[in-house]
Amino acid sequence: MLLLRQRGQLTVDTLARELEVSTRTVLRDVEALSAAGVPVYTERGRHGGVALLPGFRAELTGLNHDETLALVTAASARGEQVFGLGGALSSAIRKVVNALPDGHRVTVSDAAQRLLVEPETDLLSRRQAARAVPDSTMLTVRHAVVAGNRLRIHYAARDQNPLWRTVDPVGLVTVRDRMYLLATRNGEDRTYRLSRVLAAEELDERAQRTDHIDLDLLWKQRCAQFLSADHISVSVRVAPMWREELLASAVAVRAEEPDTDGWLRLNVTFENLRHAVWAVWQLGADAEALSPPSLRAALGCRAATLADLYDNSGDAHRHASAAPSPAAPGDRRE
Repeated sequence: MLLLRQRGQLTVDTLARELEVSTRTVLRDVEALSAAGVPVYTERGRHGGVALLPGFRAELTGLNHDETLALVTAASARGEQVFGLGGALSSAIRKVVNALPDGHRVTVSDAAQRLLVEPETDLLSRRQAARAVPDSTMLTVRHAVVAGNRLRIHYAARDQNPLWRTVDPVGLVTVRDRMYLLATRNGEDRTYRLSRVLAAEELDERAQRTDHIDLDLLWKQRCAQFLSADHISVSVRVAPMWREELLASAVAVRAEEPDTDGWLRLNVTFENLRHAVWAVWQLGADAEALSPPSLRAALGCRAATLADLYDNSGDAHRHASAAPSPAAPGDRRE
């Protein structure tokens, strides 16, 4: 009904495709709508289809132009699939737009075409595709979080065999296309990346958690704990074309801003000094480590060793046997 209100006459095949049902279901639902008093009718023939009588709508009052535009723009963002709620969001937006007065609806639809939120490609690089979470897993985890029930998750931690864990879910967070489950396990804080949850089961037990929570504050606290454990914070300048290469190697990105010469200045976190040396070194002259001093010293030492290796005045074979080899990508934990 909402699709017909917004788009006018549509064929049965189009309705079936949009609603992901069979044509037989569409015809049966048209009959049900008609029996319920909705002024819907069908026309046969080459240019036929299903339509509503002009003027039929359920008015929605109280929303101004900017409020409606905010809702429609949110639905167009790449984040609409977050937590498996993309379909529900699209359905809700159709209902909102359908209920607007004709002139308001056209104005909002035209304005929404001029706004694009978080496209897949930006001016500098292409985003790395986030690992998808199966719909069934996402639905189970989300329902347990909202309902306040305990969860059993089959979780594949990095460099470990998958294990079943029983947790008390606290909340869900999405950051840079990655989704996380915040939970407690045996009373201790735990954070799980949803893309590593291989399966999930909701238990018929109430989760041990507080009734009220400041999820934003809790996430900041979890981040601070994570970054304080054996990690190194690095300030680095990088050519824009190598931004994604550097970010793919980092554990976390704390800040990013343009530099005066067109390069980017980033504050990123690596697992340790050895990891930071490898990540910056592989970008060659297209990246410059600014801090900490220990990183600059390690890179300078490596550069001097390499320069000595290729000094034509020396014995190439003697240098080759003495110079240490740079760390390979495989040396870093993924």
